[in-house]
Amino acid sequence: MSHIKAGMSGTERKPTGVLVMSYGTPESLEGVEAYYTHIRRGHPPTAEQLEDLTSRYKTIVGGVFPLRENTNRQVEALQRTLDGIAGEGAYVCYQGLKHADPYIEEGVAAMAADGIKEAVGIVLTPQYSAMSVGGYMKRAQDEAEKQGISFVAVKEYHLHPELIDALSKRVAEGLARFDEAAGSESLVLFSAHSLPAKVLEMKDPYQDQLLATSEAVAAAAGVKDWRFTWQSAGQTGQPWLGPDILETLEKLASEGVKRVLVTPVGFVSDHLEVLYDIDIEARKFAEERGVRLERIRMLNDDSQYMLAMADTVVKAANGRIGE
Repeated sequence: MSHIKAGMSGTERKPTGVLVMSYGTPESLEGVEAYYTHIRRGHPPTAEQLEDLTSRYKTIVGGVFPLRENTNRQVEALQRTLDGIAGEGAYVCYQGLKHADPYIEEGVAAMAADGIKEAVGIVLTPQYSAMSVGGYMKRAQDEAEKQGISFVAVKEYHLHPELIDALSKRVAEGLARFDEAAGSESLVLFSAHSLPAKVLEMKDPYQDQLLATSEAVAAAAGVKDWRFTWQSAGQTGQPWLGPDILETLEKLASEGVKRVLVTPVGFVSDHLEVLYDIDIEARKFAEERGVRLERIRMLNDDSQYMLAMADTVVKAANGRIGE
């Protein structure tokens, strides 16, 4: 995406590369099959599976394109934030996607082509799991070694003060959509993408970090009535972490809860798992049970979220991860 400026002398310090990683999404409806095939490790989806995924993209207003463009905006916003913190030219951002072009390896190779020798990797996911962030970082690290780049991985930033503040403001804003009397009776439902249940046997920190983020956001927003749930589990035939958001909504409805504000703390962008799984599927499910479901605004390229990422990147580059 970004490139080192021409005219840099050999004596000047090269910029630090920043590989911004995310899951990736197809660039068009025509690219859904190739995208799905990559997710399935080279096994093409059945006609029924392809139709299901394609129909979900079609249902979202605007189709696939806004989803991909949002990631581009996030990387561009992070670049501007780093320029403001460290000075222009100190850091250069590149994209690396798990399941779409430019792939993680391509992002690292682009750094090498630009002469980058030191890099930091960060994922557009604040919480760490060996199955998600860990997998991104292994691919990036392996390619960095091949390219002769010194690579530092940011594992998590789930409790960064700017992140928590940005999310708590969105929770307060979301609750304000309910009328004053109803707002006091509303429940905040934090959610995140489910993973195969075997992560618990691995003593993976994913669940604990999500709960820590949720607790910090609830405290900052002054929310006492909240729950945590999972969503968007894969159909793999093996157990995934639960309960699923639809099960949770069923239970809440049976308890007499009438208003729910979904706060997807495991996601930072408007994408399929938010725009379809929450806004369409979960909302319809809730309404059928007499529950009004609202959702917070996603972070996307929010300035506070960008500051949280930029601060984390700079500390990682300077060997101060964890401060």
